Amino acid sequence: MEVRDKLWRDYKTTGCERARERLIEEYAYLAKYAVDRLNLSPSGALSREDLIGHAIVGLIDAVEKFDPGRNVKFETYALSRIRGEVIDVIRSLDWAPRSVRKYEIMLRDAYARLEMELDRPPNDDEVARYLGVDVAEVERMLALVAQSALLSLDETIASGGDVTAPNGFQGDDPASSAERSEQKRLLAEAINALPDRERMVISLYYYDNLTQKEIAEVLGVTESRVCQIHTKAVLRLQGKLARTSAAFALAA
Repeated sequence: MEVRDKLWRDYKTTGCERARERLIEEYAYLAKYAVDRLNLSPSGALSREDLIGHAIVGLIDAVEKFDPGRNVKFETYALSRIRGEVIDVIRSLDWAPRSVRKYEIMLRDAYARLEMELDRPPNDDEVARYLGVDVAEVERMLALVAQSALLSLDETIASGGDVTAPNGFQGDDPASSAERSEQKRLLAEAINALPDRERMVISLYYYDNLTQKEIAEVLGVTESRVCQIHTKAVLRLQGKLARTSAAFALAA
């Protein structure tokens, strides 16, 4: 830790290039960690090595812009910027087919509308009936969305539940800050209301920082099943936050 503190002092006070390079080396593991947590299946356009390369670009940007004087851990700051860099390049290549985006919208709408009607999270049978398909088809849709979509609770908070908002977008005015605070409060309540297994996956992934592979070992299920559970939970939470954003807009 003392070595890193000295490197930060040397780089930020004198602009020492060697200190900058050493900092990038010290934190290079964050690039691999961020890509692994995204749990993406590389496409023909991008290999895992390509994704890590773009993650390194995000890491370099984080090192250059980080202010050690602020009360924020570099790892927390860097992971957000690294993830944003990787997602930006993936989106620029239209990573997911239109059919998968369609499934994502359909599922999010189904979870949101049914929860309003039932006053509780709907189960798979209820979602299937709403969509006019069987449970096996709902699971297939979830699996496709889980493999191809870039769903994240962090991004959901940052965009205020608006999944069309730019990655990491946040307003700086007092009204936006108040809205985000309220959204986070409501999100905490929404997480507590999730079905047990979904709540556990969200907790292990976002609060305990386990990878999906590690969560699979804890729960005794496959990694693809964890990915599916995570996707279902985030879709539920996105729908709830989107309704909150709409209510704010109507009240404004």
